Amino acid sequence: MTEPIFNYDEMSDTLYISFAPGEKATGIELNDHILLRINKKERRAVGLTFFEYSLLAQKTEVGPRSFPLTGLAELSDELREIVLDILLRPPVSDILFLSTYTPSIAETVPITALQPVAIAAA
Repeated sequence: MTEPIFNYDEMSDTLYISFAPGEKATGIELNDHILLRINKKERRAVGLTFFEYSLLAQKTEVGPRSFPLTGLAELSDELREIVLDILLRPPVSDILFLSTYTPSIAETVPITALQPVAIAAA
């Protein structure tokens, strides 16, 4: 696998990460700030786009910010399984850390935070 290509547009505060430059892909909106581009047939990541990147990368007094992956709830069960598989494997897992927030015993909310490597590489 080749190294990801990072492109940051300061004017729009958008970070583009390409794992397969020029390849056509399906966009999956993980939340208002994160777009995952995938090759559904091959079940692999093509790229990531982070809108308002400086907000996503901002540290808090107790660690990195986490964001809910609200877009997963909108996907079919089959597509959600594919997306979760892609999110949990490199190269995406090298950039995004996945976890779960559990507000109650019956409810879990998938969340993500940027890995420090992604912040340093940008």
